[in-house]
Amino acid sequence: MADFAVPSHRNFVGYGTNPPHARWPDGARVAVSLVLNVEEGSEQAVGRGDRINEHVYDMIDSVEGVRNLTMESHFDYGPRAGYWRIARVLGAYGATCTLNACAEAVALSPWLARDALARGFEISCHGYRWLSAKGMTERQEREWIYRAVKTIAETCGVRPVGWHTRCPHTPNTRRLLIEEGGFLYDSDAYDDDLPYLVEAGGRQHVVLPYSLDTNDMRFQRPEAGFVRAQDFADYVIDAFDWLWTEGATAPKMMTIGLHLRTIGRPGRIAGLDRVLRHIGERGGAWIARRDEIARHWLSVHGRGRSDAT
Repeated sequence: MADFAVPSHRNFVGYGTNPPHARWPDGARVAVSLVLNVEEGSEQAVGRGDRINEHVYDMIDSVEGVRNLTMESHFDYGPRAGYWRIARVLGAYGATCTLNACAEAVALSPWLARDALARGFEISCHGYRWLSAKGMTERQEREWIYRAVKTIAETCGVRPVGWHTRCPHTPNTRRLLIEEGGFLYDSDAYDDDLPYLVEAGGRQHVVLPYSLDTNDMRFQRPEAGFVRAQDFADYVIDAFDWLWTEGATAPKMMTIGLHLRTIGRPGRIAGLDRVLRHIGERGGAWIARRDEIARHWLSVHGRGRSDAT
């Protein structure tokens, strides 16, 4: 057998067989985080000066130098129609959420940010644009973070305390977020069913893992994902029920990823409705914003607590 070295930055153990008790409010078994991604207008588009148009999911045409009006209108559906449909469903169940918003997207649709804040939603940061930081120098990425924070703060009247990079982030991202000083948490991880803490710069930073399986993005990949609203509902409900069972002794966290232009379609929104109805009927869930979850975790498991991990 060949010798190999385990990269020092990888952690395959996590909490192991003895995860900390989350102590969610009111004895909840599962903390449910609804994340509504707001990206529309910040995607690549020749019409705004980019070399290429966005070409993921339904929009596979990557012709350079020519506007793709079909792609643009696909994204435009999100703020024009999808947001309102999603907001109505969340409102019907009294559910809150975190807007994972690209700074340019909220700057282009400030009314959306104002409406979200009025509903009590959190505005987190999904980067300055819907682009990865891959290939950026440390200086460029630092400026990227600064511009994103400044734009959201000026548009929304509140600065974001959470961050999530469009994959992949860089080896510098988390350190730069911590050095920036105003971030409570980031979601640039997919490696656990519970939050965890990292130490840096003399303070503790919360990592709230994100999820790509309990996520409506799988509607865009039907060969390995969802076709009907019921597919989304069944999968997410199965995940919730399993965590609910585990939560009798070891409460967990569950993220449900949503996108304006995806779950906001009339043929898909019933999936979200069914999920929220099931969670409400089952009970034992704390539907919370990500900043609320991060603050709770820090208060219960942060430095100096007897049960800190």
